[in-house]
Amino acid sequence: MSDADTLSALRASLLNTSGSTPLHERFRTLFTLKSLKTQEAIDIISEAFADESALLKHELAYCLGQMKNKSAIPTLEKVLQDESEDPMVRHEAAEALGAISATTSIPLLQKYLNDADRSVRETCEIALEKLKWDDSEEGRDHWERATAESSVSFFASPLIRTIPNVMWCSSYASIDPAPPTSGLLRAKPSLASTSPESIAELRSKLLNAELPLFERYRAMFGLRNIGTPEAVDALADGFADSSPLFKHEIAFVFGQMLSPHSVPSLIRVLEDGQESDMVRHEAAEALGGIGTPEVLPHLKEWMTREDSPRVVKESCQVAVDMWEYENSDQFQYADGLNKAPAVVSVAA
Repeated sequence: MSDADTLSALRASLLNTSGSTPLHERFRTLFTLKSLKTQEAIDIISEAFADESALLKHELAYCLGQMKNKSAIPTLEKVLQDESEDPMVRHEAAEALGAISATTSIPLLQKYLNDADRSVRETCEIALEKLKWDDSEEGRDHWERATAESSVSFFASPLIRTIPNVMWCSSYASIDPAPPTSGLLRAKPSLASTSPESIAELRSKLLNAELPLFERYRAMFGLRNIGTPEAVDALADGFADSSPLFKHEIAFVFGQMLSPHSVPSLIRVLEDGQESDMVRHEAAEALGGIGTPEVLPHLKEWMTREDSPRVVKESCQVAVDMWEYENSDQFQYADGLNKAPAVVSVAA
């Protein structure tokens, strides 16, 4: 099977050209394309923004940001500027621009600091602060160290949303919206020796609504890197915040940590019909990644309930697939390359 045939099969899967590709399979294909990091992969992902699913489109934007290729900037800027697009998708496009960290994006991000949607304007605020930090002495020093350390490999769940060879100073290989406050290098829960006072200090910053969001995010990722049950409890307290963006990021962080200790708080978020769909969707995906037995009935319930919002329903569908992966002997979640021959065969 040629490279062209493989890409054609991946495109057919992601774009659902047959009309019968399940959403969770399209997610697996998306993460396969993300791992390729080629221009062809970026072009296919960009093409998929014509889809109707806000959940899929927000994930497309996320993946483009994690690929950290400037050729994706025009697509992401177009998405951010489309005020008819779902705010969840626009927010993710702004965050992706922050992840790519090109100074050419500054004017557009500044423009949407006054957007009508709170999540969009807050994301632009954080993205601009990240761009500023990346260009600071601390940021440049950080990236030099991160690049030097990038030969170290970490194996993680697919829902951690990782990108190879690029990382903050932690065992999480994602490009985060903000660097952790703590200076912990590659902290793992089993190795963490952080004092309760340090966790309390980070918790205080996390919950301080008077601080800039960028600083509160730094505390959030600092707690993530500590990773103990006490750090999880501190993060869970952030679900009382008024910002859907802030709360959705906490759920995202729990999806990275994969701590069973976070399950009760995530289930409460998923089942809270008054909570923002943006937050509930992220809680669902985090639960799927954690993959403990008690989460599956909750995911299946909200996947099938008639009153379940579309983004929550679709997130639960993807999360059930993630749960099944976590509880299987499958080696790879992003298995689109393995399935590409079958897609070509069906198309033929």
